[in-house]
Amino acid sequence: MHPRFAKLPTSLAERSRTVRLRPGNIPALLCHPDWISPAPTVIWMHGRTANKELDAGRYIRWLKAGIAAVAFDLPGHGERTDARLEGAPGTLAVLAELIADIDLVVEALADPIWQGVFDLDRLGIGGMSLGGMAALRRLCDPHDFRCAAVECTTGDLWSLYRPEGPKPWGQTFAESEVAPLDPLPHIGAFKPIPLLALHSEADRIVPWPIQQNFLQRLREQYAASGAEPHLVRHVTWPTTGAPEEHSGFGRVGNDAKNIQTEFLKAHLFDSPAH
Repeated sequence: MHPRFAKLPTSLAERSRTVRLRPGNIPALLCHPDWISPAPTVIWMHGRTANKELDAGRYIRWLKAGIAAVAFDLPGHGERTDARLEGAPGTLAVLAELIADIDLVVEALADPIWQGVFDLDRLGIGGMSLGGMAALRRLCDPHDFRCAAVECTTGDLWSLYRPEGPKPWGQTFAESEVAPLDPLPHIGAFKPIPLLALHSEADRIVPWPIQQNFLQRLREQYAASGAEPHLVRHVTWPTTGAPEEHSGFGRVGNDAKNIQTEFLKAHLFDSPAH
């Protein structure tokens, strides 16, 4: 067993591989139901101060549902540890590189070395906190993702990082720095696909009202483009008991993972929504 799998349950480790995806030399954890048949695939990005191995229960549920998981370390995290990017001041630098990494990961999964086991015609994307921000921003540009699932995050970065905002990690940024990476200013190009957002209403890092505002704006954008607003779905809990009401979902973690898995099954195994 690879030493990094020491933290993973055996049932997950035996169906997973740690690799460096090229181009980009990006450290990734690849989990596949059988490594033989093409499987719908979800690209997943963790949050700050975490790593790709976090939350094995998520990947186990996906595998049982027949869904492959591709999780990769954020710039400056996990196998890519870089002190310059670990602290809060490096947040936007991490986010910018992470958004660019998404396409490199998709390109790498198309390599013949994988023999087509990652079905790129049934591809989802998602992430937690900073990973979710990257996913939402990537969805504002042309893409082929079938659906998206995010948690404890927001697509309204300026409301989060402006000087009079909640100052997550005590950090603010100039609007000119935030704007290129902020989904909200680019929401007009957001392709209408099914989106699930999970959140604690008591989140002290990414306050729920900021994400709630973004989701409402996104529903309005869907309606304006002729799509169904209900394609944007959210599930929240008043409190969860998680650290800062942000890192995971505490006592409702099992429910959150099951809701997310059922959402992915519904949209990666059925025909695309229109």
